[in-house]
Amino acid sequence: MKWLFKTEPSDYSFERIQKEGRTTWTGVKNALALKHLRQVKKGDEIAIYHTGGVKAVVGIAKAAADAKGDAVEVVPVRAVPPVTLVAIKANPRFKDLPLVRMGRLSVMPLPDALWGELTSTP
Repeated sequence: MKWLFKTEPSDYSFERIQKEGRTTWTGVKNALALKHLRQVKKGDEIAIYHTGGVKAVVGIAKAAADAKGDAVEVVPVRAVPPVTLVAIKANPRFKDLPLVRMGRLSVMPLPDALWGELTSTP
């Protein structure tokens, strides 16, 4: 499964995940986002999206273990060329993506068919 996780880069950036080599993803409060987080399994791919002034997908991570409770261990894979929210909203293929429809949702499933467009990988 593939996911999109949102983070405020001034709080916890993808660059920090890369530097630290691993993080425990916590702090999700929204009920639907928590439902999604609890479904994450070891090996699932995660697009990391920076909020705030950046508003772009900036990296790829992987779940290092199945989610436990309200947390999941995440390891960085690599940075990607930023894909901005403006570009995402301009692409009709993304019209049903929760990132476009539910802007405040911090953890969401990402359809396999859209993965490559957001992460520059097939």
